[in-house]
Amino acid sequence: MSKTPDPSFPAAIIAVEHVDKSVTDSTGTLDILRDIDFSLAPRETAAIVGASGSGKSTLLSIIAGLDTPTRGTVRLDGQDLFALDEDDRAALRARKVGFVFQSFQLLGNLTALENVMLPLELAGRRDARKAATDMLARVGLSGRLGHYPKVLSGGEQQRVALARAFVVEPAALLADEPTGSLDFATGEKVMELMFDLNRERGTTLVLVTHDQAIAARCERRITIEAGCVVPNQEVFRPLPPVKWQ
Repeated sequence: MSKTPDPSFPAAIIAVEHVDKSVTDSTGTLDILRDIDFSLAPRETAAIVGASGSGKSTLLSIIAGLDTPTRGTVRLDGQDLFALDEDDRAALRARKVGFVFQSFQLLGNLTALENVMLPLELAGRRDARKAATDMLARVGLSGRLGHYPKVLSGGEQQRVALARAFVVEPAALLADEPTGSLDFATGEKVMELMFDLNRERGTTLVLVTHDQAIAARCERRITIEAGCVVPNQEVFRPLPPVKWQ
């Protein structure tokens, strides 16, 4: 007899299923990730933490479908990423996932507005200019639409990157050390904006970070140690966001 789905338990937007990752060379095989298994619900915020070299960034790349697991799979909004060919996987990623990197990854020959318009234009959106303009206004950059990345501060560049990530209304945002190259005050403002957009848009947020204060603001902390998830993960209550005058 089938059960009626319980609406209090939303379906996972990200499901990492028994993922292993290893690489082999002339010296032997190195296990990077071993039996990683967890899921994240819509709107959930999670920090992936661990020492350098523990496999955090590799895990994030596999969740994004940018790297392939040796074993296991990842389901994004119910679709098995690694059952798709590369073109279909890229198309799904473009629709469902936004990215924010420590190094911003803005195109230097495009203005702030053009950088944010780009994923919309690739998706065939006719309202790309308006949507990008509105999103840049949301992150406080209405006065920087025509500026190129080289004349923007680090905090401004990261806000452009946030606007580009959120403008496609992704189901999940993946961020790899998003404040790693910013000073403390600028980093706090960027994180406050990221969590505000998470709440406004219902986006699942996955952060790789070494910053324990940032990790503590997430609802979950997933600790990677020697390529494995440390068991019995505690669920955290997010701390109140910093309020800026």
